[in-house]
Parts: sequence; structure tokens; C-alpha cells
Amino acid sequence: MGTDPADRWSELGAFIREQRSSARLSLRRLSELAGISNPYLSQIERGLRRPSAEILQQIAKALRISAETLYVQAGILDPPSEVPDLARQILADPHLNEEQKQALVRIYLSFRREHEGAPNGDGATAGPGSGAGSGAQSSPAAGPAAGGVDQPSAAETGGVTVPAGGAGDNGQMTGGAG
Repeated sequence: MGTDPADRWSELGAFIREQRSSARLSLRRLSELAGISNPYLSQIERGLRRPSAEILQQIAKALRISAETLYVQAGILDPPSEVPDLARQILADPHLNEEQKQALVRIYLSFRREHEGAPNGDGATAGPGSGAGSGAQSSPAAGPAAGGVDQPSAAETGGVTVPAGGAGDNGQMTGGAG
């Protein structure tokens, strides 16, 4: 993000415009959802206006993104110091049983691999959190041969091992409800 305040507001506006576009919302519809005027939102998107934290919160809610994301873009908050570890949070959720946790982590990591690019040789994606210093290896049984579903490596789950199992050959859950 630029250090010049005018750049900051232009970049914030461009970010909001990108989010609106990816949410397939018109400028008018987003302004209605956020409870702000159409011209005001247009000026924010063009970097001509500096929105308050309250307005950013309304826009974030309408876009269904976190207000913190917009606060960071606006320079109100510092960016987080580390990459969030969703896989670890899923595994720590007390409201899910083990099979549900494993299924969610596998799905999440498959989406990440698909988004981040082609996987390297072991099915892990090179990039942030891909095993630097973890020393963890995935087990030989963790892969397509173990039930047709790629098993995430410990490196992909931030050093947390997701045990094999919990899915049948067709990828559907097996066993009883917990």
C-alpha cells in the first residue's frame, strides 16, 4: 500500500470495487445494502472520500467480508503478523466431531492447493506455511490410495497431523454421527 494518503484511499476504493465486483453487486445495490448513498460509495471507490470506520464496517457487512480487512486496507489497523491458520482452528473446534474436522480440513486444503497453483511432488503446495522448519512428513498411506481423497500433510496444517480415515472410497463420510 502506498505511503501517500491519496494513494491509500485510491487503493482502498479499488479494493472495495474489486470486492463488489467479485460479489456481483452493482454500485447501487451495495450502497443500498450498506445504507449509504450511491454517490458517496462511488466517491469512496474512486478514492475521493475518506470513509469513517463505521462506514467501512457497513460496507464490509454488505460485502460479507470482515471489517478488519477494510480497516487494514484503510490503514486503521496493521496487517496481521502471521497467516491465519484455518486448518488448526477447524481442528480445535469443540462443536465438530473428528470425522467432520478431517473432512473440512481436506476440503479446505484442496481448495487452497487448487487456488495457489500446481502441487509439488508430495501433494503439498509450495508457498506460505508449506513446511518451512516443520520437519513433518505425510504418511505413505495418506494420499489417493488411502480412500481416494488426498490427505493433507502436517506442513499444510501448520504442523497438526490430520489422521487418515473418516472417508470411504467414494469420499463420503462413514460411521455413525457423534
